[in-house]
Amino acid sequence: MLSRREFVLAASMGAMGLPLLGTAAGAQSRSDTLLVAAEMTPNSLDTHTVGANRASYGAAWLIYDRLLKFGVKSLPEGGLSYDYFKLEPQLAESWEISPDNSSVTFNLRRDAVFHDGTPVTAHDVKWSFDRMVKVGGFPQRQMEQASLTDVNQFEVVDDHTFKLTFLRADKLTLPSLAIVVPNIYNSKLCQQHATEADPWALEWTKNNGAGSGPYKVDTFKASEQIALTRFDEWKGGEAPKIARALFRNVGAAGTRRALLERGDVDVVSDLPPRDVADLLKDNKLRVSSTPMANTLKYLAISTIIKPFDDVRVRQAIAFAIPYQSLIDTAVHGRAQPLFGGAAEPQDASWPQKFPYTYDPDRSKALLAEAGLAGGFETSLAFDAQAASADEATALLIQDSLAKLGIQVRIDKLADFAARRNQKAWPLALDLFGAWFDDPDFFFRWLWHSQNTIWNLASYKSPDMDRLLDQARVERDGARYTELVKQFIKLAATDVPYAPLYQPTLDVVTSQAVSGNVYMFHRQLDVRNLRKD
Repeated sequence: MLSRREFVLAASMGAMGLPLLGTAAGAQSRSDTLLVAAEMTPNSLDTHTVGANRASYGAAWLIYDRLLKFGVKSLPEGGLSYDYFKLEPQLAESWEISPDNSSVTFNLRRDAVFHDGTPVTAHDVKWSFDRMVKVGGFPQRQMEQASLTDVNQFEVVDDHTFKLTFLRADKLTLPSLAIVVPNIYNSKLCQQHATEADPWALEWTKNNGAGSGPYKVDTFKASEQIALTRFDEWKGGEAPKIARALFRNVGAAGTRRALLERGDVDVVSDLPPRDVADLLKDNKLRVSSTPMANTLKYLAISTIIKPFDDVRVRQAIAFAIPYQSLIDTAVHGRAQPLFGGAAEPQDASWPQKFPYTYDPDRSKALLAEAGLAGGFETSLAFDAQAASADEATALLIQDSLAKLGIQVRIDKLADFAARRNQKAWPLALDLFGAWFDDPDFFFRWLWHSQNTIWNLASYKSPDMDRLLDQARVERDGARYTELVKQFIKLAATDVPYAPLYQPTLDVVTSQAVSGNVYMFHRQLDVRNLRKD
């Protein structure tokens, strides 16, 4: 039997033509069930699959374990965050680095099992690590940044001992084992679903779980809903308080807010900044706000599509963005500005302000120099699942560029993530957050000519590559600072990306929900939540 709240929720969604959140919802007590209404829900259960969206990281985080995990720290402004500098055991109960610093050996928990009851062994770790460096795309590129590239680095010593050989001294290798790419898969289960064309069973893991993590999948419908149940045999940490979590895509922000205010759901993510600002005034709900670490919202400006292959045109665009109006209107002040900085970077902090302000006269002059005083036509793409802020941003930029004679067609794309790798957009709004704190790590994803899927501008510069490659291995603090200042200045000069702001992550919950921890992947971590 459905509780009143579940009935109300079903009725609310039924009125919108949406099905009930999972047929098993009534089987659990409402007090230990978490209902989440989100603008974006997973389009895949596996971060190794092509086009997996940000919400998929959150799902994989809960379904899979990793050898290591990050600790938790208190933030100066209040709240809790992951601690990048504190690595703790998860599937590995201990590890030892060899005396010559050439390898690390992990001792696995002997009582860990996958969701189907199969024991987790070093053979599963080896298969999973081989997969992440062979599968291509984002996971392979991510692991390359941490010098994890070769299957010969990974060795099964015995069923519960796994050895990783270092390619080089790399500050990112061990922290990389705690992110949401080196998931440990049930290798035998995956191999049952592998084919000659799909040897890593990606099509199967896209829609099915194969992990040992704190939650197992009950039901999943891509980009619509996912229902998770606590895995009571989990050994990777303290047992979660929430027994069941239901995530439902509710596209309309007003509906998400109304569901939360009526008490029909417990958590709302991706609420528009205007709604968050309103909710903070009446203090009836709990708002957990954290500046997104190492994260930018930016306008990507293609360096290969005409006329943006001319740096003067890119600079003209950067001077035409109404930065403060955009922060005031699109995100209602809930962001850190990244405009109006000094011409020369003053330190190695990141993110930091670029030396652009809204200056239409300079834009006109630069366009005239490029022979485009009469303007031109172009297009601007953004992700429909980020529309709550990006639609207003796109309209403001469209209006501003129209004053320069540049006519912009706005493309609101439901398949933005899947098409990112095509790099066919002259202008695009995007967001990137690095999972490690080093500025050179962030820059490698957008500015390095290795041309990751995040390099929407297709930017290439030998000078930038040289600076980033030097910074990656530089251990002297003063020399590292100089390199960072140089590559930030070059990025601002070539401006393939015009930073718009550093966003704030707002998680709004009922007063009964507490324990939110900001995670590097910026997705809700149900493991830490409780309902009183």
